[in-house]
Amino acid sequence: MAIARNPQFVLDCPDPKALAEFYGALLGWPPRVDPDGSWATVSSGDHHIHLQQVGDYRPPEWPGQDVPQQVHLDVDVDDLDEAEAATLALGATKHPHQPGTSFRVFLDPAGHPFCLCQA
Repeated sequence: MAIARNPQFVLDCPDPKALAEFYGALLGWPPRVDPDGSWATVSSGDHHIHLQQVGDYRPPEWPGQDVPQQVHLDVDVDDLDEAEAATLALGATKHPHQPGTSFRVFLDPAGHPFCLCQA
C-alpha cells in the first residue's frame, strides 16, 4: 500500500507570479498566485506545478554542477504521523528545520528534500 500520493513538483524561483504566467502560457494551465506573492501554482486540475519564492535565488548552471539543479517533491498523505513513521522506515531522514505544521520536510537517501503534506 502506498504511503503517499499525488506527487507535485515545486520549483524554486525569484518571482513565482512571473514563472507561473510562463508555465501557464506554455501548458495552457491557469496560474494562481498567493496574495503575498511567495507561492504560485499552475494546474490542469489533475496535475500541478508549484513555484516557491526563494531569496538570493541562483539559477542552476547546466550541465555543470557549480550551482546544481534544485527541485523538490511534495506528496499528499492522510496522516502525517503515520506517513512519517513509514517514510523513516524506508530510509528517509527528517530534516531538523520544520517551517510549517501542515507539512513535514524530509531528505531522501541521496539527500534531496521532499515534503509530506497533509491532504
